[in-house]
Amino acid sequence: MSGRNFGDDGLFFLAEGLGYNQNAEEVNFSGNGITAVGLKAFDGILQTNIVLKTLNLSGNAIGDEGAKCLSDILMGNAGIQKLQLNSTGLGDEGARAIAEMLKKNSTLRVLELNNNMIDYTGFASLAGALLENNAIRSIHLNGNYGGPLGAASLAKGIEGNKSLRELHLHGNDIGNEGIRALMSGLSAHRGKMTLLDIGNNDIGSKGAFHVAEFIKKTKSLLWLNLYMNDIGDEGAERIADALKLNRTITTVDLGGNNIHASGASAIASVLKDNSTITTLELGYNPIGPDGAKALCEVLKFYGKIETLKLGWCQIGPKGAEYIADCLKYNTTLSTLDLRANGLGDDGAICLARSLKIVNEALTSLDLGFNEIRDKGAFALAQALKANEDLAVTSLNLASNFLTKYGQVALTEAQDHVYEMSEKEINIYF
Repeated sequence: MSGRNFGDDGLFFLAEGLGYNQNAEEVNFSGNGITAVGLKAFDGILQTNIVLKTLNLSGNAIGDEGAKCLSDILMGNAGIQKLQLNSTGLGDEGARAIAEMLKKNSTLRVLELNNNMIDYTGFASLAGALLENNAIRSIHLNGNYGGPLGAASLAKGIEGNKSLRELHLHGNDIGNEGIRALMSGLSAHRGKMTLLDIGNNDIGSKGAFHVAEFIKKTKSLLWLNLYMNDIGDEGAERIADALKLNRTITTVDLGGNNIHASGASAIASVLKDNSTITTLELGYNPIGPDGAKALCEVLKFYGKIETLKLGWCQIGPKGAEYIADCLKYNTTLSTLDLRANGLGDDGAICLARSLKIVNEALTSLDLGFNEIRDKGAFALAQALKANEDLAVTSLNLASNFLTKYGQVALTEAQDHVYEMSEKEINIYF
């Protein structure tokens, strides 16, 4: 019931309903104009309802007072496993109240506090709770104001906690010093951290060094997000060297990090011996055609990459040539994102040539924003018709320069494939 604007008065009736309902496991009341006053309706209800597993109150301006009220109620709750309080105007006082609740509550597994106003004292409160709570698995604090001090506080809590598996700290201005403390805490963490999101934290190449040291030590991490941290080629090389020693990480996001061809080349060298990484995001890095070449020379015959994202990488038609050549030999790549690379018709024709002959692995190809005209569209349409074994089920050509003639050619190819094999291809214009 998100976005219905039923307010505090509506919540009074709905909360009463939850007192009698023994079936509803998930309740979404996000974006409804609920305030701290309205949350009092849950008192006496949530303490006795043990069926409800997920409560979403995001986008309601409950503030610190609301967080205090809800936390007092949830101290006596034994059912809720996921609590979502994103964009609710929470500050440090609200975080402190939630921390006190975490010390007593033993059922909550996922806590979402994204896009609030929690700074380092709130982070310190939550860190204290982590030392006493053995149930929490996932904490989302994206888009707050933790800073270096908040990260250092959180590190101490993580160090003494065994249950935490996922940590989301995107956009907290942690910086190099904060990341050093955080990686130290994670290295000493006694549990099994599987997901770490530290994107958009201005850690730079020095911060990348500390992340690299953690990558070498971790035996559990599966998913790492370093998006938008300006680590540059030097940072990319450090991360690459660490990944050569890691055998757990499957997904790496290095998008928007000012990585050039030399950094891309270092990442490519990892894939030669690493068959664990299956998803690689390098979008928004100026790797150019030389960076594409370095990656493709390895991916032709090595690695197990299934998803490769190279949007906004300035690879141009020349880069498309290298990718087209790689697709003739690669047997693992199923999702390829090449948006906004200035491929033009020449790049589209190169890719079509490869798709026409071989490749039974690629299912999704994104060529949006590439200045492709009808000539490129005709070539892609021919490829779809010609290759019976083609696996592509999704082709994105949005925001290109196709006229109705190019669109008709592709639509006809789409119909032809369906008539011949009953296989549906979704084409987006």
